[in-house]
Amino acid sequence: MKGDTAAARRAWRRLEPLHGMIYFVPEAAERYAKLGLTGMSGYFASRGAAFGRASADLVIATFYNFCPDLVRSSLPAAWNVVTPEQMLEARLEAATEALRRAGIHDLPHLTETLDLACRAATAACDHPQGRPLFAAHAALAWPEDPLQQLWHAQTLLREFRGDGHVATLLAEGLGGLEALVLHAASGEVPTAFLKISRAWPEEAWTAAEAALQDRGLLDAGALSAEGQALRRHIEERTDTLAMAAYGALGDDGCERLAELARPFGRRVVDAGLLRLG
Repeated sequence: MKGDTAAARRAWRRLEPLHGMIYFVPEAAERYAKLGLTGMSGYFASRGAAFGRASADLVIATFYNFCPDLVRSSLPAAWNVVTPEQMLEARLEAATEALRRAGIHDLPHLTETLDLACRAATAACDHPQGRPLFAAHAALAWPEDPLQQLWHAQTLLREFRGDGHVATLLAEGLGGLEALVLHAASGEVPTAFLKISRAWPEEAWTAAEAALQDRGLLDAGALSAEGQALRRHIEERTDTLAMAAYGALGDDGCERLAELARPFGRRVVDAGLLRLG
């Protein structure tokens, strides 16, 4: 679908903190712990619960860049402790509490922002093919509370874009670990964080670096010119694939959502909802 991909990317990026904070806020960890899950078990079970009793292999395939051993240390054992329905409820409650703590519900233009985000998310629901993680979340019932609806809409848009991103990585011959190494080499996210959170053994990381250097994508641990070009291509292709959702808003609608989303994303950041630890 044609459209202004740059405006659509801005709209997604500026509103994304409203979803992304769920992986960092204490409200989530506390609720998962009350159900008996701690650490990465809570993460894998809460995000994978949309699939039902998701197997480790399904999560490894769809989450894409986590060390398989890390996933298998949590699943399917988590389902002996909780049900998917309990995890979905806990996740939504945690998101609601954290966003209210940040004061998102008091910001101006909530209704218009919600309308635009829901329109894009609803349009995405017409294109579930090849997007398994999105499709699983799209099958969940929409919440009734407006703040929860906004979080759910952005969750759908995030997973829709994410599935398209994975498809692009596959098309470019990049596995999950190789994609991580390239991401680290870009300097956008600290390498130490990616290594710790994804738990790949150091020898596997080193081997991936060597393979990418052999492909001409890395030069002394940094992105080569070819690596930079590939990263740009991947992001641009991901933007294009996301237009099946954002194209429904038109260029003006994407620009408006990008404008409205800025204070929402900023409020999440300023409230410390994305802070590690």
